[in-house]
Amino acid sequence: MKPIIFCDFDGTITATDNIVSLMTHFVPEESEKIAKAMMAQTITFKEGVTAMFELLSTTQKDDVIQYLLDTAVIREGFGEFVHYAHEHAIPFYVVSGGVDFFIEPMLEKFGPFSGVYCNSADFSEKQITLIYPNSCDEECAKYESQGCGCCKPTVMRKVAHNDHFKIVIGDSISDFEAAKQADLVLARDHLITRCEDLHISHKPFETFYDCLEAIKELVEA
Repeated sequence: MKPIIFCDFDGTITATDNIVSLMTHFVPEESEKIAKAMMAQTITFKEGVTAMFELLSTTQKDDVIQYLLDTAVIREGFGEFVHYAHEHAIPFYVVSGGVDFFIEPMLEKFGPFSGVYCNSADFSEKQITLIYPNSCDEECAKYESQGCGCCKPTVMRKVAHNDHFKIVIGDSISDFEAAKQADLVLARDHLITRCEDLHISHKPFETFYDCLEAIKELVEA
């Protein structure tokens, strides 16, 4: 079996969730209500993220980008982890419910990656509008509602082959369905709780040095 990596961005590659950080800074009260509904799963991830970004004016674009570039911290060990994957020709996909305008500049110095799947932002109207190019396929439980936004299980089905050993790295609600398809889950925060609830085999991590050890065990066994 050949390893293939599917890694979340917000709260996983970065030390904090950039969307939460952004909304807490610019629109704390309005966004908190939406975040609670997302965590309770009374609204879909796509509905929640769409509603959050619609709270922001496009005139704030430069301030929003600068704030994220100034405050986002890449999780310790990420560079070494990516280097190891490159050295061993392990396909590495970043799959995120976040947005291209902050993900791409932060990842640039670590690439190239096998692929970066995320949402896009449209700044042409008064409010920031999100575009979802990675929609749910018919096998996704949320196909009818297209509720995933960036559908991680769909991306996995599209790029992984039968002989791949699928490694999912993540932290939160957008990673739950992807974790069900994984052969190995490297989890932190809410994803640990969900894996425990669903009896999904997983390894907790805090830094990418932890992830690196897990991958080495697999590759060098």
